[in-house]
Amino acid sequence: MARYERNDAAVDHVRSLIESKQYVLDSDWGEVQPDAAAQNAYLERHDWDAYASWHLGLTVGATDGTKARYAFVVGDFRRVHRSGLIACVYRAAEWRHKAVELAAHDLLQRLDKAAGIS
Repeated sequence: MARYERNDAAVDHVRSLIESKQYVLDSDWGEVQPDAAAQNAYLERHDWDAYASWHLGLTVGATDGTKARYAFVVGDFRRVHRSGLIACVYRAAEWRHKAVELAAHDLLQRLDKAAGIS
């Protein structure tokens, strides 16, 4: 099983998106999660650092500048999705990636507070 580190740059990026109200509260993550075509299109217009900023996990041992390096995407490359954060909490907890799980959980709580969800 792959191991993941928390991507601190992505955590900071998602915090700033939440603070600037760049989020979606109600979405079907299975429908809006970026597929391979959306990822490729984003990479045609942005560098790997920008791509990485949407992923809460970094695959240990994978090479920077490859899709394999980045895991646990939380947005559609424009806004963070609450459903994406929930998916990250669940998947990271399921596979015992504690640092990613806790980061996603913290960001979910921040988003809910910013959106007035109690």
